[in-house]
Amino acid sequence: MKLGIIGTGKIVAEALYALSPVREIRLTAIFAREHSRKKGEEYASLYNIPEVYTDYEELLKKADVDTVYIGLVNNVHYEYAKKALENEKNVILEKPFVGSYEEAEDLIKTAADKNVFIFEAITVMHNDVIEKMRESLPKIGKIRMMLANYSQYSSRYDKYLRGEADPSFDPQCLGGALRDINVYNIHYAVSLLGMPKDGHYYPNRGFNGVDTSGSLILKYDGFSAVCTGAKDSDSPCYVAIQGEKGYMKIDGKPNMAPNLFIEYVDEGSEPVKDAAGAMVRPTISESFVPAPVHHRMTREFQNFAEMIDNKNHLRAKSFEDESLAVMKVLEMVSCR
Repeated sequence: MKLGIIGTGKIVAEALYALSPVREIRLTAIFAREHSRKKGEEYASLYNIPEVYTDYEELLKKADVDTVYIGLVNNVHYEYAKKALENEKNVILEKPFVGSYEEAEDLIKTAADKNVFIFEAITVMHNDVIEKMRESLPKIGKIRMMLANYSQYSSRYDKYLRGEADPSFDPQCLGGALRDINVYNIHYAVSLLGMPKDGHYYPNRGFNGVDTSGSLILKYDGFSAVCTGAKDSDSPCYVAIQGEKGYMKIDGKPNMAPNLFIEYVDEGSEPVKDAAGAMVRPTISESFVPAPVHHRMTREFQNFAEMIDNKNHLRAKSFEDESLAVMKVLEMVSCR
């Protein structure tokens, strides 16, 4: 893969570091807005990127790239991705995918028409833990509850409290806790439990109407998934799924998924009395820790390179379908 980097912000710095050990990807160009040219040149020097562009369309037409990674502010995702697809470039689009389900459908259709790929860059879809969770779901029986919390006091929140809203706290830029941080929890719900029947979002809003935190309740047949995300406060982070025969839990940030603990009923043993005098079911416990990675984003770039280089459209469709489902959830709850 010959990759062009679009943007110079914080997420691009992380992506460039994550990409450094991925031999299947060659960095060939970077785009920076004119006022960020110096930053683009610094990245180019640091990561041996041969060309710096300040004209996006020029990069698409002249640079030696077959794929672009777009790490720009959320509200321009659709515009920049559409232009790249129309120029027959594969697209890796930073989360949240786009602003609406209609935009997501259009990008995926355009990619198919041009015989190229489009992917949402969200680490949840590319970690060993979620695969282990999917494999282990039958052990915990009929699902009765999902609880997830990704809360992290934003480095930009103090500035916001002074009345200055950067894009991540600007609703006009599609900022806010639901799309920026709670979206990870939604991916777990959709990926493991399927599309919910209904949903309601209960936000805490700041001075400009942006949701600085909030809880989302997704309704399924017979149970609910409660997803909390906060940029205005801290909390222990986790993802837990409860079933009639057990539960599974990630202790840590959902975007990293550092571990998984599973506990389920030992069907071959009789209930026993615990120290409080209650009869409890004996259980079997399992722990899973994924192999260490260079950076939480490294695995997703390896997967993108494999699918693009090997023209693996069948595998890519499962990622497209999940991104579409998450966009449908976001649109469903944002309109209420």
